[in-house]
Amino acid sequence: MIGKLKGLVDALGDDTVIIDVNGVGYEVHCSSRVLGSLPSIGEPVTLSIETHVRETEIRLFGFANDLERDWFRLLQSVQGVGAKVALAIQSTLSAGDLASAIALQDKAMVTRAPGVGPKVAGRIVSELKDKAPAYSGAAAELGLAADMVDGVASSAVTDAVSALTNLGYSSQQAVGAVTAALKSAGEDANSATLIRLGLKELAG
Repeated sequence: MIGKLKGLVDALGDDTVIIDVNGVGYEVHCSSRVLGSLPSIGEPVTLSIETHVRETEIRLFGFANDLERDWFRLLQSVQGVGAKVALAIQSTLSAGDLASAIALQDKAMVTRAPGVGPKVAGRIVSELKDKAPAYSGAAAELGLAADMVDGVASSAVTDAVSALTNLGYSSQQAVGAVTAALKSAGEDANSATLIRLGLKELAG
């Protein structure tokens, strides 16, 4: 099985890229996020690869790193989520956004992806809640999000997140900003300090 490709960008399609590896062109299916981050044609690129083998074809799926590939696999463990839907989700949400949506049980965030209805989104946030932290790359942020869902976050944290969401930021943005504020201000910081530092984080 192919696990990684390292070569030159040869051609770009609507949802694919051809990678030239020593004269052999590999067609790789990618999310729009990955396609948008690729270098120009003729430039070197390295992609983590997931290989799907079927009776009639072999399809390669490409990712910027192993973490994104792990998410692709994890998403497909949910009933109703195949490769196409998983890529659509990854085109719409970053790994951090997806991890936060699962931790916050935010189905609406997941339904932003084309082809993902409320029922599938509900299964994703429900079934992956216990699996997602290992794939998030943002353990502190997920921990804070989980504390809020469970009702055990401090009042200062809850008030700060609430204030930021009232200002128009998404719950994911607010949780991420307050997490960063806690790192610099300490666990005993009051809500005013967390809001001020959170806004500074969001403005940066």
